[in-house]
Amino acid sequence: MSAKDCGHHKEKRRRFLRLVFATFLFILFIILLTIFIIWLVLRPTKPRFTLQDATVYQFNITGGPNLISSSLQVTVASRNPNDRISVYYDRLDIFAVYRNQQITLPTSILPTYQGHKDTIIWSPYLVGAAVPVAPFIGEALLQDQAAGVVMLNVKMDGRVRWKVGAWVSGSITCTSIVLLFDFWCQQVPLGLNVGPAVKLQLDRACNVDV
Repeated sequence: MSAKDCGHHKEKRRRFLRLVFATFLFILFIILLTIFIIWLVLRPTKPRFTLQDATVYQFNITGGPNLISSSLQVTVASRNPNDRISVYYDRLDIFAVYRNQQITLPTSILPTYQGHKDTIIWSPYLVGAAVPVAPFIGEALLQDQAAGVVMLNVKMDGRVRWKVGAWVSGSITCTSIVLLFDFWCQQVPLGLNVGPAVKLQLDRACNVDV
């Protein structure tokens, strides 16, 4: 084979590679353009959660400095702000957290469908009886009692799916919906107690990670 033929084959290979590369860029452009158009049409927004109120029936150190018993009811509202996207809540577990430690059993909410612009309200009870906590948690609770206020987080974890027309997405982990509130407590001979049930009107927006 002559040097001329060899150079001709190399040139054909370069043209072929350029064509493949240009085709790849064109397909990628079409895919990105399609995604952008769909986003412009749908404008997807994650649901907005609000902690409307909370009633604290019990929040005690019981049976020892590192055992906490608690009982409360919270009212949580979820609003779907989307015009064309609905939501399936396949699983939602809600529980109370004090200083990054879970202090109640998770309460499961029944699977729910949420249509366009719909609002759903849940009012679960959260209960934990003599839940063991780390030693520093008991000490921190005593310090909060001395300050006169206790701050609790209520968290929701679960799995959701999005529905657009007849298309339904796969399950997506909803990692954290954080609801923060505080209440006053008092000291009693056996530890800390909230006394009579304390109902708090809150209406606070929540952080959502989906």
